[in-house]
Amino acid sequence: MTIYLIRHADPDYAHDTLTAKGWREAELLSKRLRGISNAFYYVSPLGRAQDTVSLALKAAHTNAVTLPWLREFDTGYSVSSSYSASHIAWNLNPSVWITDSLCYDKDRWFLSDVYKNSGVHEVYCSVADGLDHLLALHGYAREGAAYKILHTNTDNLLLFCHFGVECVLLSHLLGCSPVILWNNSIALPSSVTVLCTEEYSLDSAVFRMQCFGDLSHLYASP
Repeated sequence: MTIYLIRHADPDYAHDTLTAKGWREAELLSKRLRGISNAFYYVSPLGRAQDTVSLALKAAHTNAVTLPWLREFDTGYSVSSSYSASHIAWNLNPSVWITDSLCYDKDRWFLSDVYKNSGVHEVYCSVADGLDHLLALHGYAREGAAYKILHTNTDNLLLFCHFGVECVLLSHLLGCSPVILWNNSIALPSSVTVLCTEEYSLDSAVFRMQCFGDLSHLYASP
């Protein structure tokens, strides 16, 4: 199975839609994705993600399922102004987290002073649980840090979402702290991140990342 994590195209945040540039990005993205067979489309309820997927759905002559847990965090990420000018979990002053070993701990990052009592861990868990439920529907059930193969397949799951949520999904699949991904990586608008199952046995799989934040669909445009 393959998972495509797709960030919405260039956003008009004020109106929760896309800019003119964003619509062009979405068009080029749709051309890239339309050749994917056995594809299942899932999308955040927010307008900028819905608009981005709309052109891909038109090109593929299909529909998407809206999943509430794919939306960008609207609760559970507020942090003290002394840590972040924007009060969001993925835009921190480096000085407040790079010296805190808890932020690097995949199991305890949310106990760091910067995240303690913020509610961000509860939102993280809701996203992780939502992902695991979806994967189980497609034949891969979470078992410890890996996935039990209920039925191996070549399904392609296309998840249209947002940067903060994408980092949570990667954190859960790869077994690392989301703080590192939030603050040491960037997936630009309309970018595509691809993970596929590595099935070492008949009953167990892990996910391996083939590419992160790919924008080749934009470079291919004349």
